[in-house]
Amino acid sequence: MTKWYEDKVLDSNVVLSSRVRLARNIKGFPFAKRLTADQAKSIVDEVKNAVINDRTPIGSSFQYINMQDLDRNTKLAMLENHIISPELVQKQTPCGVLVNDDNSINILVNEEDHIRIQAMCPGYNIEKAWEDADRIDSLIGESVKYAFDDEFGFLTACVTNTGTGLRASFMLHLPMLESNGRISELVNSVSKFGMTIRGIYGEGSKPLGAIYQISNQVTLGKSEKEIMELLKNITSQIIDKENSLREMAIKNQRIELEDTVYRALGTLKYCVKISSAEAMELLSKVRLGIISGIINTNCCKSNVFNIMMNVQGGNLQSRIGHSANEGERDIERAKYLKEMFV
Repeated sequence: MTKWYEDKVLDSNVVLSSRVRLARNIKGFPFAKRLTADQAKSIVDEVKNAVINDRTPIGSSFQYINMQDLDRNTKLAMLENHIISPELVQKQTPCGVLVNDDNSINILVNEEDHIRIQAMCPGYNIEKAWEDADRIDSLIGESVKYAFDDEFGFLTACVTNTGTGLRASFMLHLPMLESNGRISELVNSVSKFGMTIRGIYGEGSKPLGAIYQISNQVTLGKSEKEIMELLKNITSQIIDKENSLREMAIKNQRIELEDTVYRALGTLKYCVKISSAEAMELLSKVRLGIISGIINTNCCKSNVFNIMMNVQGGNLQSRIGHSANEGERDIERAKYLKEMFV
């Protein structure tokens, strides 16, 4: 089945994806960091049984992946595809993820919290992501008793998630704001409204290819609707700023912009070896060229965001099929890019 991140709509706007994540814990168990191996395994079994069952048709669309069965490269590839978190890559105690057919819904088990439901949609569609996450939340809640306090709401390992347990986010491609040195200003501005801007893989990660995530920082005292409305309002302003800078560049510096885009495209098509960092920088410029109408979306066989994920180390190593050094990966990355650009 086609995965959500393979959708061509991802090359049509500033917003790459919408995500809703719900943090939940099961009553009667300590938080994930204090679980014994037996307790962790019990939670895995409870969550699996709550999702993969005969009560609803949705259960048959999920499979459970045990993190302890995977090598590091496979885990990294799943991280690069936004299926799991950096924390789950490092976990040694029983943990895993339930993944549906198109990878749009992932249920992380025994990460920072016992349960983290993550729903993702291509483009600007936070309402659909919320509907998917809420449906899974209700399904699991039919079988397990969540840790909940009448005053504080859902109890979570990190106090900033206590309340609704909701983190809503958009993944944004902001090449013009980045190149104009406006990101620091943006970070400071959104923090005043309880929002945060992070790198491509969330907390602790760096931006790659001018891709950033914006999400709410606090859930306590706010409803799910209030959180998502505020996120949408702030994101709309960021989109307007990015679009305005791009339109100004097209109007006043079109030759320079075209030259930048076509040089990036030419390098990606004809390079013999290329590093991940350079590939991401050039792919960002090509995507800017597509959105600006300088080059056609048919210049590549996939959306640029999907290509960005596939040039990362884990996905690339899985493609090679054997342990490779940095130089070999740079050569293989160039071969893959040649295949993608026509």
